[in-house]
Amino acid sequence: MDNIYFEDRQNYIKIDESITQELEKVIRTCLEVENLDLGTEVSVSFVNNDEIKVLNRDFRGVDKETDVLSFPIEDDFDIGIILLGDIIISTQKAIEQAEEYEHSIKRELAYLTAHSMLHLMGYDHLTDEDKARMRKKEKEIMKKLEIFK
Repeated sequence: MDNIYFEDRQNYIKIDESITQELEKVIRTCLEVENLDLGTEVSVSFVNNDEIKVLNRDFRGVDKETDVLSFPIEDDFDIGIILLGDIIISTQKAIEQAEEYEHSIKRELAYLTAHSMLHLMGYDHLTDEDKARMRKKEKEIMKKLEIFK
């Protein structure tokens, strides 16, 4: 059984059950693609650009807003589930990017969640090789979810 928690700390879009159900599906698909069928715990928080900018500055040393941040839990607790970590999404930035790339907010939130889940599971994009590996996984997940627009 996976534990997925949502917290809404923004007022740019209404985070309703249709959004949380879709993102739960994204998270479960990411776990499936990585063959993680054990119980896991993930939290997803929705924030505005101001809040994510502070988090980005304080935790990454980058003083600007970003679309999504991932905070993997690095401690190894023996409580019967895998604590993957926290996903922080700027809905304000997600809306901007959905408009820029001419696709739906649903698609943008799904992509940001998949991207962040891969970070929580150890993927990164610091080198060209790592970036190609991560992009391939993102495409595999989005295709499996059949979210194209």
